[in-house]
Amino acid sequence: METVVSGIRSTGKLHLGNYYGALKNFVKMQDEYNCFFFIADLHSLTTHPTPHDLTSTVRQVVVEYLAAGLDPEKSTIYVQSDVPEVSELYLYMNMNAYLGELERSTAFKDKVRANPNNVNAGLLTYPVLMACDILIHHATKVPVGKDQEQHLEMTRTFGNRFNRLYEVDYFKESFAFTYSDKLIKIPGLSGQGKMGKSNGDADCIYLSDTAEAVRKKIMRAVTDNGPTEPNMQKPEAVQNLFDLMQVVSTPDTVEHFDQLYNKAEIRYGDFKKQLAEDMIIATHDVRTRIEEINNDDAYIAKVLKMGAEKAHASAQKTLKEVREIIGLKKLY
Repeated sequence: METVVSGIRSTGKLHLGNYYGALKNFVKMQDEYNCFFFIADLHSLTTHPTPHDLTSTVRQVVVEYLAAGLDPEKSTIYVQSDVPEVSELYLYMNMNAYLGELERSTAFKDKVRANPNNVNAGLLTYPVLMACDILIHHATKVPVGKDQEQHLEMTRTFGNRFNRLYEVDYFKESFAFTYSDKLIKIPGLSGQGKMGKSNGDADCIYLSDTAEAVRKKIMRAVTDNGPTEPNMQKPEAVQNLFDLMQVVSTPDTVEHFDQLYNKAEIRYGDFKKQLAEDMIIATHDVRTRIEEINNDDAYIAKVLKMGAEKAHASAQKTLKEVREIIGLKKLY
């Protein structure tokens, strides 16, 4: 059985983009692959969160992973910092990564432009830590988006370089993995691009949002003044809302409002009300599970303890073998 590894940074609540773009596929993967799903709290340290925020966001992601359907009996669900072997492998692989290639990382250059006053070493070596998350479990499949494919290429580079340096055939190559041929794009409510926390809370429908919060956000979503003649092309903001409706509503509902738009008879108020109610129904079960799990500290602790033990066992074996390959053997 091939191994799948995927992590999400603990930067806050999960939204519809996380759910439909990743989590629903994770739930299917756990029946067919050896899956490791982790919360990347070490990666989050590059942005210097407060201790309280870091702890609460890690917990929130765990709760929402479970509410979305990840099963701790089928998958290994763990917090990155609970597996210290990852940090040790990170040290060894940093000796095998070069300044020039790290500085050429597109993600690093983007971060430098966006936050010129926070160019820390963790940002520079982010691809090395990401590689270690994958290599530590010998994963061959990694569900990533286009923006992470360069990091995955660097993972292969670091693993192959280790193999060449020590003349071993140890680390396997890992490749981007799309479970479904049909990629689901979840646009934001601000009128541009995909849903994302970087655009602010108003752009996102969070899995934990109440029904009333969903209604308010949808009613405030960006549109335009409406079509002035039949069969006009939809502007991006309007098309985004139709794309959301295709995900959460029935095909006949989408067709109904599409026809109204093409006849230049659509009323955005009615359209948004329907979208909001369908979205509330589509996320009801997850939202209910979030509330239930959030109140069960014992269950959360049990899941994380079990996940840490399983991830630790896998990582410990890799670290033992890596240390022997490098020559870091105890002499006593």
